[in-house]
Amino acid sequence: MGQSGDNLPADRYLDREEGWLRFNQRVLELAEDTDIPLLERARYLAIFSNNLDEFFMVRVAGLKRRLATGLAVASSSGHHPRDLLERISEVSHDLMLRHARCFHGSVRPALAEAGIRILRWGDLEDTDRQRMHRFFRRSIYPVITPFAVDPAHPFPYVSGRSLNLAVTVSDPQTGRDTFARIKVPSVLPRFIEVYSENFVPVEDVIAAHLPQLFEGMQVMEHHAFRVTRNVDLEVDEDETDDLVQSLENELLRRRFGPLVRLEVEETISDDVLDILRKELGAEEEEVYRVPGPLNLAGLGQIADLDRPELSFPPMVPVEPRRLMNDDVFAAIRDRELLVQHPYESFTATTERFLALAATDPNVVAVKQTLYRTSGDSPIVDSLIEAARAGKEVVALVEIKARFDEQNNIQWARKLEDAGCHVVYGVVGLKTHCKLSLIVRRERDGSLRRYCHIGTGNYNPRTARVYEDFGLFSADPEVGEDLSDLFNRLTGFSRKKEYRRMLVAPGGLRESLMGLIQNEMNKHAQGEPARIRMKVNSLVDEEIVDALYEASRVGVPVDLWVRGSCVLRPGIPDLSETVRVRSILGRFLEHSRVFIFENGGEPQVWIGSADLMPRNLDRRVEALIEVTDPDHRMRLVGMMDLAMAESTSSWRMHSDGSWTRVTRDASGEPLLDLQNTLRGDRHLRAVDG
Repeated sequence: MGQSGDNLPADRYLDREEGWLRFNQRVLELAEDTDIPLLERARYLAIFSNNLDEFFMVRVAGLKRRLATGLAVASSSGHHPRDLLERISEVSHDLMLRHARCFHGSVRPALAEAGIRILRWGDLEDTDRQRMHRFFRRSIYPVITPFAVDPAHPFPYVSGRSLNLAVTVSDPQTGRDTFARIKVPSVLPRFIEVYSENFVPVEDVIAAHLPQLFEGMQVMEHHAFRVTRNVDLEVDEDETDDLVQSLENELLRRRFGPLVRLEVEETISDDVLDILRKELGAEEEEVYRVPGPLNLAGLGQIADLDRPELSFPPMVPVEPRRLMNDDVFAAIRDRELLVQHPYESFTATTERFLALAATDPNVVAVKQTLYRTSGDSPIVDSLIEAARAGKEVVALVEIKARFDEQNNIQWARKLEDAGCHVVYGVVGLKTHCKLSLIVRRERDGSLRRYCHIGTGNYNPRTARVYEDFGLFSADPEVGEDLSDLFNRLTGFSRKKEYRRMLVAPGGLRESLMGLIQNEMNKHAQGEPARIRMKVNSLVDEEIVDALYEASRVGVPVDLWVRGSCVLRPGIPDLSETVRVRSILGRFLEHSRVFIFENGGEPQVWIGSADLMPRNLDRRVEALIEVTDPDHRMRLVGMMDLAMAESTSSWRMHSDGSWTRVTRDASGEPLLDLQNTLRGDRHLRAVDG
């Protein structure tokens, strides 16, 4: 295999950042789709806003930091960070305006028709305004602080993602104008309910009461604005003994990172915008003027309204048949169990597995990785209960899980207080693998290991909306693998070779390259060869080049990528045999599946790793080989269904653009993959 890629065209990679923005555009297309229930469309608008915030806070911030530190080398797509930032600004401006058009032109009027109104202050009747005056005095006035800007009061610090009002007031006695900033308290809801399902943005209520906040002054103008800041954490692990303490300090600093975006309502005056730009240090391309209201991530509040006829039908996850009459340990001893959430219940499988471990007197030890978990996690409760029952409990908590650091620090402290051995990952690496290992004494006195390897986090909340697989196994080889891997995570082992697992860093990249090469060899020998991968992101250049090489010799390559993909499909003499699909819907496609045809004896892997340099080189990741023939067939069938021409999906073109295909040539709707899986014979999922 041409490892160097010397014989491949120089422009073979697409921009990772633009690829991610195109993913968020696909989310926006769901909001624009009038066939989707209305409140779900509002939710997609909220998800788009939230996604874009995170993109600026992390990806754009990273590019700006590279420029600022002089590390501004061209990206793999050949673009200098400055050019990339210009392109990001251009695409983001377009998408934000399209997002506003979807809200104002489609979703908001449709909500109004359904009796859910998002009003502005000028739309309110006198009686409604009276109601809001009372609400302001009772619930807003006590928590609000206006900050004047004058020689005695420097411009106040504006924290990231906060919503603010820029106010200009004039003193009738001196005739002097003064600028002031009011932060909208985050304890308030984004939209205030005026009366049944009629809402007004919180900043409109505050703006209407500015004369009370600046008594004796004349309010000249007011405009909403919002700042996004760099939140990428920087902690030097070699320099700090207490990683938890350092992270806590860094989290405080995060709110005060450099500005990466300034959002303002399009009605803002040039004078006020000039003040904001100067005081906040915002460049021209960092300013985003959009129709208000800002921060539509708050539409999640509207999407949560109890209007079942405007939402997806509730889905009741099913319990796998094999667990209905049997205890979990007996079922896993008998045969490996593959589950797919949210179609199959997380509560009845993973949670139950760990709850049983906590209460079963024969269980002697529990080892668990925690990357992200929810604020009220029954998983953590089970670990605490197991430790209190005298079992050996080891929890590997990744406290650098982006945006979940605070949550994970709290859990780590709680686990330590209960007597669990808490390990904070490996220096220099994030622990991203999803593993549980339970050691149980059997009737004959021997110790048996029961294992769970997942593609998703041990988080009951996200398990209801993230599509993920979990494999339960009592195979001694898998038990050995997990024991070895936990020893590597808690001790100093440098083990690379495992029995049924591929582990990063160390063996995973090498193994995937070998598996791709094997398909090329099989194809050359005239045996069945095909590569199928389902990932969240495909941005690793070495893997992309290997897939190009495989395609050039004729191996069919099917890629199901949720987010950013830098590989260009369908280019003659480079990627003619490559198809790239994306499926977005009610559930977030999150599992990672790798299938290699292997001459007709498919090798199938599931696990935690995406195809990104950070996952392959700087994180502890684990893939498990799926060996049960029925499980393999199920995964192969799912991949084939996703890639089928008869299935609704987004299809990627060689220039990086995507087309959503939902109907066939005669106008009939194509098959919806997620709906089909809900009715799968394995699952029997039912709508409540």
